[in-house]
Amino acid sequence: MWSYHPDLLARPVPRYTSYPTAMEFAEDVGADDYAQALDAVEPATPISLYVHIPFCESICWYCGCNTGAAGRKQRLDDYLTALRAEVAIVAKRLGGRGRIRRIAFGGGSPNAIAPVELVRLLDLLLIVFDAHRPDVSIELDPRGFSSEWALVLAAAHVTRVSLGVQTFAPHVQQAIGRIQPLSHIERVVAALRLRGIDAINFDLMFGLPGQELADLDATLDETIRLMPSRIALFGYAHLPDMIPRQRRIDAANLPDARLRFDQARLGYRRLKAAGYIPVGFDHFARADDPLAAAAREGRVNRNFQGFTEDDAPILIGFGASAISKFPNLIVQNEKKSGPYRDLVGEGRLAAVRGVHVDAREQRRAVHIRDLLCNGRAHLDAAEIPSAQDALSDFEQKGVIEWDGEALVIRDCGLLYARHVAACFDGTRGNIAAV
Repeated sequence: MWSYHPDLLARPVPRYTSYPTAMEFAEDVGADDYAQALDAVEPATPISLYVHIPFCESICWYCGCNTGAAGRKQRLDDYLTALRAEVAIVAKRLGGRGRIRRIAFGGGSPNAIAPVELVRLLDLLLIVFDAHRPDVSIELDPRGFSSEWALVLAAAHVTRVSLGVQTFAPHVQQAIGRIQPLSHIERVVAALRLRGIDAINFDLMFGLPGQELADLDATLDETIRLMPSRIALFGYAHLPDMIPRQRRIDAANLPDARLRFDQARLGYRRLKAAGYIPVGFDHFARADDPLAAAAREGRVNRNFQGFTEDDAPILIGFGASAISKFPNLIVQNEKKSGPYRDLVGEGRLAAVRGVHVDAREQRRAVHIRDLLCNGRAHLDAAEIPSAQDALSDFEQKGVIEWDGEALVIRDCGLLYARHVAACFDGTRGNIAAV
């Protein structure tokens, strides 16, 4: 099914949750640019909101998220005060323009805060923005889940819950510092479904320390039995120089490139055979899920939460390190909680870095999105010669093919979609400017 090309797999490429990527953000783009973008929002423009909670009850060793331990109540209270202040600042700037269709809470672990605090945040968002029954999703750490959380999520009309499962293998859980028995995940899923929350996502990982093919196979067995609506199967990226907490992981115990490839291939094969619709290169959706419908209709998009059916042209992020995206601008908030609190405490927007996206870069972004989300990109005639030259190695390897003016990633080359997309990257690629 998939072909193994170790030379390609050895090339580091971005995940492209945005283009340009965060590596291209610069400090000469910030709050003033963000303010101008907010001022330019037209009435009734669809907007999605993201709220970042950078805290966890305990920190997993593999995690690359912007998060810290939720050890001090005052620290959480101060952050939530700043978060509410930022919401008020942005809402005042918008002045009722824009229509909120989706609200996502992520982290970290949003359930590191008290359930009542989540309700207060959600109520504030619904009051200060034009938001009528938006889709509301939340990421949860199953270890901090309780019956109280299940009741609150149902009462708050949360429509989708994502659970950080990662693996069911006890020895792999031990190796990554995240112990959560299968029986506990079963109870969490049952509690959510009992309260009418049926849209449940599982985040799984391969390439973890000590993880053999049989470990992943067993995890997939239990996952398929529990039948979540969506599954994300991510490859662990070991970057201890950038993420100090990963130094607790024994690098000598990590799967080699061939085993990682076999694990990714196994996941794709097992989940597809179980009736899940592949979306992009690492997401899977049950046939009755909206993301599967979007995949069938070629409407899949990609943002900072991964593959999605969300097509809102504007995403506004709240909280430390949160990213906001407009058609011609991407900005990121101050990453550190202390300076973030200081900025919003002074009544200022918290964006401190970003990038302008001109028409040429927007065109590149469309190609990258289409390749990752739909497996094909339609090029202008003037773009094709440069693309064919740059992609000749991929074509010789059987990863891509051409269908007229459409560049197509073949089924056997799906694992290399990001490598193909990177050729259109103005910073990393070698395709002439479009």
